[in-house]
Amino acid sequence: MAHEIDLMEKIQSLAKRRGFIYQGSEIYGGLAGTWDYGPLGVALKNTIKDSWRKKFISSRTDMYEVDAAILMNPKVWEAAGHVATFTDPLVECTKCQRRFRADQLAVAGKCDACGEPTGEPRNFNMMFSTKVGAMEDSASTVYLRPETAQGMFVNFKNIIDSFHPKLPFGMAQIGKAFRNEITPRDFVFRVREFEQMEIEYFVKPEDWNQYFEYFKDEMFEWMESVGLDMAKIHELEVAPEDLAHYSKRTVDFEFDYPFGRKELYGLAYRTSFDLDNHANGSGTELSFQDEESKSKITPHIIEPSFGVERTVLALLMSAYTEEQKGDDTRVFLKFKPSIAPVVCAVSPLLKNKPELIEKAQQVFGMLKAEFGRVMWDDNGNIGKRYRRQDEIGTPWCIVIDFDTLGEGEAGAKDTVTVRDRDTGAQERIAISDLVSTLRSRLS
Repeated sequence: MAHEIDLMEKIQSLAKRRGFIYQGSEIYGGLAGTWDYGPLGVALKNTIKDSWRKKFISSRTDMYEVDAAILMNPKVWEAAGHVATFTDPLVECTKCQRRFRADQLAVAGKCDACGEPTGEPRNFNMMFSTKVGAMEDSASTVYLRPETAQGMFVNFKNIIDSFHPKLPFGMAQIGKAFRNEITPRDFVFRVREFEQMEIEYFVKPEDWNQYFEYFKDEMFEWMESVGLDMAKIHELEVAPEDLAHYSKRTVDFEFDYPFGRKELYGLAYRTSFDLDNHANGSGTELSFQDEESKSKITPHIIEPSFGVERTVLALLMSAYTEEQKGDDTRVFLKFKPSIAPVVCAVSPLLKNKPELIEKAQQVFGMLKAEFGRVMWDDNGNIGKRYRRQDEIGTPWCIVIDFDTLGEGEAGAKDTVTVRDRDTGAQERIAISDLVSTLRSRLS
């Protein structure tokens, strides 16, 4: 257990030191459950989202992406059941008055802070509320959405009217959601502001199990493709008594984090719960004209749900590697090249030789235009640059040296040294072949 705690501290330290993740509002002492993403964290989130979008949206012909508003008519949440049921069990210590989630206490009924008894649990609604307009009355109360799903359900009719899809088809969305967690914890695992990648896939009622199994396989395939440690992924069939109010069947995909085995993603069979409730709540018909049966049906829904922040954390855990050579320990993030926040770093061997700088800048500009995720690094000696790039997970370091200028080994002019992150092996590649070589290795 001590080793796992130590790993978590190492990951969190690296994430801050190298510009992946910072504590939100840190100079003011922070705000619990909020985190800011630095340049490398943003780049990693973007590669995750790009991979997900390619797999589940852009490579398909049956998926429609939307970007629904964060603020919605409060009747949406009443119809969806969130106003009444989106709650966690809250307890308060009888002595120090600190509040906790009852199901997350180390010892049931005992305060995690002082060990004194807690009061009886009560339901705590996790939705953040705010006001719209100039009037401060109940009619102006709206909520920050606690999930992205409802934004798709309320646009179901719009998609049908605009695009006339055939069943089965899906709607997809990547966007922010907000939950007023009682006790945010475990770095970016449980936070109050987070990003979801979700699909609502509409099927004929009799076909739900077929597509449930299909998306389960697709989710496993994507997890492996981005480089998650599949030995740490576990499939959990959620017991009937633990299902969410909208679900008839749910499978959770759990990950072995340092703080325990916890939910990473979810796959839910929502039946027609949401469309039925929104049809009743809005008075708008949300059915589908089936061409085969010539009748109107209300589709059932399969929902694969992914959290971006939990993916980031699981990827950091999967990629973190320590390599011992004698008394020296090399730390590197073994990201898949397609997911790494930086594809390659370009360096002049020396920063005080203008010819090297000029040539290196040409190579950097060429690769930057092609791949985007390219870093310039001329700080410190070449060994320190390698270590720094290893630690942020850069697959290849490209060095422009005297051979590149034709001042070294015969026949090596206009070639560069390409050093591999994982093996440390170096090879010479012609500048004219760099783009095609890296592109082939990224696939």
